[in-house]
Amino acid sequence: MTTTLEKPTNQIPSQFLVKTLLPKWLQTLNVINNPMYYLEKRRQKYGDMFISEFSGFPRLLVISNPQAIQELFTADASLFDSGAGNYIMQPLIGANSLVLLDGDRHLKQRKLLMPPFHGERMRNYAQVICDITEKVTSKWSINQPFVARRSMQDISLQVILRTVFGLQEGERYQQIKQVLVEFLDTFNYPLSAVFLFFKVLQKDLGAWSPWGKFIRRRQLLDKLIYQEIHERRTQVGTQGNDILSLLLSARDENGEPMTDIELRDELMTMLFAGHETTAISLSWALYWIHYVPEVREKLLQELNTIDVANADPTVIAQLPYLNAVCSETLRIYPVAFFTFSRILKTPMKFMGYDLPKGMSISPCIYLTHHRPDVYPEPEKFKPERFLERQFSPYEFMPFGGGNRRCLGMAFALFEMKLVLANILSNYSLELLDKAPLKPVRRGLVFTPNGGVNLMVKGKK
Repeated sequence: MTTTLEKPTNQIPSQFLVKTLLPKWLQTLNVINNPMYYLEKRRQKYGDMFISEFSGFPRLLVISNPQAIQELFTADASLFDSGAGNYIMQPLIGANSLVLLDGDRHLKQRKLLMPPFHGERMRNYAQVICDITEKVTSKWSINQPFVARRSMQDISLQVILRTVFGLQEGERYQQIKQVLVEFLDTFNYPLSAVFLFFKVLQKDLGAWSPWGKFIRRRQLLDKLIYQEIHERRTQVGTQGNDILSLLLSARDENGEPMTDIELRDELMTMLFAGHETTAISLSWALYWIHYVPEVREKLLQELNTIDVANADPTVIAQLPYLNAVCSETLRIYPVAFFTFSRILKTPMKFMGYDLPKGMSISPCIYLTHHRPDVYPEPEKFKPERFLERQFSPYEFMPFGGGNRRCLGMAFALFEMKLVLANILSNYSLELLDKAPLKPVRRGLVFTPNGGVNLMVKGKK
């Protein structure tokens, strides 16, 4: 690609423009319904930087060039409105979520939220993860099929309710669990996601209308979350090690605690981002492990070198091939196809081009992870590539990057490794899906088509 500058700065560089006769709304439907085809075709035709236009969104510069991604991630964060670029998520998580904040408020909130996801506090959750995995998988029956995504969703949701809310089995635990699953299932099918992408459709036309049903489920979930926050605020001196307890006791530099609304929105973010994404990643991992027999054999050989049931969780988390399998799972079909968008607050010179104020820039995780020059034979599941070399954060970015990288990254990887090690050391599974699985849209994320059908062949 050339780097000839286009003048004046208020015009879009013409070589980036996707030339199409399709109206914006139809382009938007195409990318909602079949994003892999859309993205691959445009990269073939326009290269690793091109502009797409979708209904209700600023012009979007899609990048999958590691050099361009590095330039974006290392740029001064004050040049962008990053929170504003994620407004599509507001109905799901709320306006006070870290994801939607910018500037000093974003830095302040990120600082408050960071401690629970690192170090000893995170390792304290290891036994919870293992116990819940054992509890859920104990319901599997020999020679009976099951859908991996449902079981993994059950595990990840219970982990979130225990580690984030500190909830044990009980009435509110069951209520939140049921309502959250129904809340997420609102956008279970690809075309149901149109309600998130087209604001004009976000109309409450009664309890039986799609958006009306979503609003009522959200209101019920809000009621349960606020009840839990209010009760926990009154339980002086009885705070636990769960994340809600830590957030309730957190104070900013002025000694101020988080408000109920801020807590609610951050809890919703963790419920949405920490539950759904981990469940999908685990489902894909189980698929690939059993779709590629040599991967399963190598992983079992590694797990057999330790006593998984009694091993230190950090030993499990540091197993090289297990780490490579998890990394390759997150590479080949990332749960989210894009990182968070950055909207330019002023004109900016980027990769030698003059870009106008108001343009949105977003690295495409899927296209970056499928670059043949970085990942030879990108369509093949090859964990060994992560043993052979170290990839930069501009080449491998399943959790985004820069100052917007997911805070829960370490926790998600820790949970993935412990769950997989627990399952594979206790069960022999068979993949029932004979045709290759592809990602399908589920709201804003992508899940394996059919959820991955497995069968228990035996218990070890």
